Order: sequence, then C-alpha cells, then structure tokens
Amino acid sequence: MSARRGRGLIVTADDFGLHPSVNAAVERAHRDGILTAASLMVGAPAVQDAIARAHALPELRVGLHVVLADGPSVLPPRVIPDLVDAHGRFGADMARDGARFFCLPRVRRQLALEIRAQFEAFAATGLPLDHVNAHKHFHLHPTILSLILHIGREFGLHAIRLPRETGPPGQSPPGWLRPWLALLEARLDAAGIGHNDYVVGIRQSGRFDETALLDALCSLPTSGIGELYLHPALDSGAAISPSMRGYRHADEFAALVSPRVRAVCGALRAQGWRFGGFANLVAAAGPGPGDRADLAAATGEHRDTRLDRTTMGGAATESAGHGDAPPCPRPAVWPPQLRAHAAVAAADRPGKRRGGL
Repeated sequence: MSARRGRGLIVTADDFGLHPSVNAAVERAHRDGILTAASLMVGAPAVQDAIARAHALPELRVGLHVVLADGPSVLPPRVIPDLVDAHGRFGADMARDGARFFCLPRVRRQLALEIRAQFEAFAATGLPLDHVNAHKHFHLHPTILSLILHIGREFGLHAIRLPRETGPPGQSPPGWLRPWLALLEARLDAAGIGHNDYVVGIRQSGRFDETALLDALCSLPTSGIGELYLHPALDSGAAISPSMRGYRHADEFAALVSPRVRAVCGALRAQGWRFGGFANLVAAAGPGPGDRADLAAATGEHRDTRLDRTTMGGAATESAGHGDAPPCPRPAVWPPQLRAHAAVAAADRPGKRRGGL
C-alpha cells in the first residue's frame, strides 16, 4: 500500500443506470451522504436517466462498469452471437464463459467489439472517465483485462479497481484468489494504470447496512487509498433485478446517508483522510518496494486494528490492536459533533433508523 499517497477513501455505488431507483439513490447519497463515485452500466435500461443525473452532479466521479456477465450488452445479438442470448443478455456462468474467452479466438474478437462499444458509449455521455471496473469483478480475467487495457487507453483510461478486500486476520482473500489479484496488480503497475490499494464491500455485498458500514469505517488500514463500494437503491431485491433477490439495496442507501456514518467520515477528514474519486486520489503509479508491509496489512495479514463497539451503541473505542488506527478515535478526542452524536447513541441503537433517511 502506498504511504506516499497518504490516506484516502473512494465511496462508490456500482450498477448506476440499472434502474431508476438506483439512480435516485446515487443522487441522494451523493448530495446528502458520503458517496463520492459511481460506476455506470452503459447498456442498462435506465442509463439515460443516470447520465442526466450525473451531469447535474459535477463532483460525482463516474466510471465505466463493464458488463460481460449477468447483464445487457450494448451491441445487438447478431454482432456478438457467441456472447449473449437472443435478448442481448450475457449469461451468469462466468467459469464457462471465462474458458471460452481464453480458448476461442472467434469469441475473443466479439468480446473486443463489445468492450470497445461500451467505452464508446461512455465517451458519448460527455462525462469524464474516472475509473473502470467490471461487473462481478470479471476484469480479474486476464483476457478481459488485456482488452480493457488495450482499448481503454484510447478513451483516457487511467485507473482500474483492484478488488483486493481488506479485513481482520483470517478474513484476507482466499488462497486461490491471491495469484489472480497479484497478477492484476502487477499488470496495472506495469501498464502505468492507477489503482486503489484495497477494497471493502465484497463480503458485505447486498447487505452493507449502517452497522456493517460503521464497522468497516472503524477497521480501515492505517494508510493507503481504499475503495468502499455498495449497491444502493430506494427499492430492494428483485424489484431492481431478478438476479439480485435478497439484496438489501435500501439498507445500503440508508447507510450512505446515515448521520452516524457521516459523523465518522467527518472525523476521518479531521484526521487528514481525503475523500473523492480515483481521479482525485489515485496516481497512475504502482507501489514501491517499501510499501509491501502495508500491502500485507490491506489484505488482512496484519495486526488486528479493529475497534470494538461499546455499550454506547454507535460509539467505538480502540481494541487491543495498535493505537494508530485512524478511524473512530476515543470519545475524549472526538470532534465536538462526534461527541454530541455519541451522547445520544445509547438511545439510538444500530438498526434503528432515524427520521430523514
């Protein structure tokens, strides 16, 4: 993790454009909450509404959410018949499709056409390209990454999500995933493409409510640029997409605009943390040799820096871990607005929503 870049956090909403309810939640979470970025699905049903909202939010950093699985294509089925069904939708069997992408030149040619079409569609929005990632993190696939890197340069690509989740010891990425993450990071660094140092949100996907978000903010690594991503909407589950049954989109939106979450982020800012998009926080340079210890910390291979919730409800105190963990400092040194917030926390337990959310 790069200490040179200091401490920063990108708070991203994925699936921007998927549904009008998602778009409304993104706008409100940016205006009234902590959301700083969004990833746009350019082939999604509500994309035009999303584009219009994004143009009205000049501080919202918008990137391209490349869809190559479980979603709609931009090109018609007759142009990419080996990628989509008759309705122009990608399948959900990523292992099968990944093998075909790697092994079949005909399929790779169609894949390149679709990826180019998605970059072209984003360019046509007139929005600056803040970052690129792929739906379901499919850019971990080496063939997909190669095409994104090759095609994306023509469209101003400068940053890509590195989906390496941080967490306490024992919750680092599984062993089978680590070589793919290492390969992705090495290729981004070699290509001069910027990336975050860690993400938070994979394990909580679909259930990133206020309690989970507060826990995440109070367990961040002590350095580096992180990306915290959610799937907010005003409605939930199958109302957004049939493949998202069980997703608690509305709870994730409520977390983003929670007064307690905003207060904790205010405390982080007071301690020198920066918030923004990839363009604000991520330089197009890979970490140096001296950053490897911090890199281990980002993947959970570090001393326990988690903070224990106390009987004060939303308040937190430092655990037995090291004392320089930046988020959620002791109540005695909280900023005034956070001390006042803690005073009412006992009467406002996590999970009990306050008015105005």
